[in-house]
Amino acid sequence: MNAPAPRGLLEPDPDTQLNADQSMTARLRGTDASTLKRDFAQQGAFLYLEDFLPPEVTAQLVAGVEAVKASVNRNYLPGHKQGGSVSRHTIDQLAPFIAELYRSPALIDWLARLCGESLQVSPADDPHAYALYFYTRPGDHIGWHYDTSYYEGRRYTLLLGVIDQSSCRLDYELHTREPEVADQPGSVQIPPGGLVFFDGDALRHRITPLGENEFRVSLTFEYVTNPNMRAWRRFISNMKDAVAYFGFRQVFRKLLPAAKRT
Repeated sequence: MNAPAPRGLLEPDPDTQLNADQSMTARLRGTDASTLKRDFAQQGAFLYLEDFLPPEVTAQLVAGVEAVKASVNRNYLPGHKQGGSVSRHTIDQLAPFIAELYRSPALIDWLARLCGESLQVSPADDPHAYALYFYTRPGDHIGWHYDTSYYEGRRYTLLLGVIDQSSCRLDYELHTREPEVADQPGSVQIPPGGLVFFDGDALRHRITPLGENEFRVSLTFEYVTNPNMRAWRRFISNMKDAVAYFGFRQVFRKLLPAAKRT
């Protein structure tokens, strides 16, 4: 799974403690939120920005990939997905900068302005709140799907490029759940530091298969408008995450004896 560091990224300075919220505050100060909000709405709750994260923040994310790579859970669902995943529980232990970035008030406020809704972080027991996705073997991919929310309100997905030494693309279809609007297909390749922000229940999308000698890692943040979830929906959500993404040990870690937790 080892891969060379992406060209053009800053190396994180071990003697400097980067503050995620301060970095995002500085980055977002000059953005035209009104125009981006309009674009987001016109595209059916979807926005792509090729250059979003400051280089020093992306460098910290790459360092986080290195820190968690021994904890990747590989999974394979025939006809749907193949790849590796690391849940927020492992990230909290091994790559805390990612958790800090996820909770950045400046970032959350900016995203809320784009979608026009009040956003909250996902509950502490949601392993999908923030997660790293590893495409490391030929054929790694995820098929067409929606990011179905089991919460009482909406769930918005922020997809960030971390490492991309691949030919993988995010293929998507806009307006598929708007009968009065024609479907609009699109495709983008998300570079390190790039952003895709969307309503998970509204965007049909996939990641195309990884080729030979390629490597790709992406990061997702999930924000909700209502953190409440019925117990039976929580069970379904946890089972899906355990089987399709993180494994039972990462998802149900609180139910395991302390001595057996990883």
